[in-house]
Amino acid sequence: MTDADWAPLTDELDRWARAGRVARFWLRDDDAVEPTEPLERLLALSARHEVPVALAVIPAFTGDALAVRLAAAPGAEVAVHGWSHENFAPPGEKKQELGAHRPADVVLASLERGLSHLARLHGPRLAPVLVPPWNRIDPALVSRLGGLGFRALSVFGPEKALGLPAINTHVDVIDWRGTRGGRPGGDLAGEMAVRLRAIVGGEGTLGLLTHHLVHDETVWGFLEELFERTARHPGCRWTRLSELVG
Repeated sequence: MTDADWAPLTDELDRWARAGRVARFWLRDDDAVEPTEPLERLLALSARHEVPVALAVIPAFTGDALAVRLAAAPGAEVAVHGWSHENFAPPGEKKQELGAHRPADVVLASLERGLSHLARLHGPRLAPVLVPPWNRIDPALVSRLGGLGFRALSVFGPEKALGLPAINTHVDVIDWRGTRGGRPGGDLAGEMAVRLRAIVGGEGTLGLLTHHLVHDETVWGFLEELFERTARHPGCRWTRLSELVG
C-alpha cells in the first residue's frame, strides 16, 4: 500500500491528534478454538506491536490447549462466540445460531454453559462479552443476557440500543461475498476514516474484525502495516476489550 492509500486514515488521525483527542481502536478476531499456525502468527503480530486482541472463542470445541497457550499471551483476551457456531436457520434464511428458531430458554442455556466453560478455562482473561456467530442474534434474547452474566454484546455495524451495551466491530478485512480473501487495503483505510468521522464528540470506538483461520497474505500484510502506522500514533490507542466493558 502507498501513502496515498493510507492518507484518509492517517489524515483523520492527525486531525484527532491536533485536537488533543485519542480514538479508541480495538481488534476482534473470531472463531478461535485451539492453537494453530495462523493463531500463532496473529499473536506474534499483535505482541510485536503491542496491539491487544480479543479472541471470540467457540466454547463447544475448545479446551485446555488454547487456555495454556493464551496464558503466555498477555495481550490476548477471550469473548464468548455463541456455543457451537451451528446454524439452526432453515435453507433460504441467513445463518444463525442465536435466532428465534429454537426455544429461547434452550438458546440461553447454551450461552450460559459457554460463558461458564470459558470462565473456567480462562479466568480473568475472559471478558464477559457475547459475540454472536455470524453477528446475528434474536433481539428478544438480548435483554436476558445480563442475567446470565454477560455485560456487553459485540456484533458488526453501528451500535443499536438492544438492552445490553454494544461494543461492535465496524470494519471487516475479509471479502466474504467475493474473493473470500483480503479486501483492498485502501478501501479498509477509507472505511476506518469514515468510522472515525462518525464518532461524535470522541465517544465510541472503532472495531476491526478479523478471522485468523482464513487470512491470506493480503490480510497479513495489511495488518502489519496498519499496526506499524497506528500503534504509536498520538491520535489513537489500541484498547483491550475488557477496558471497554462498562
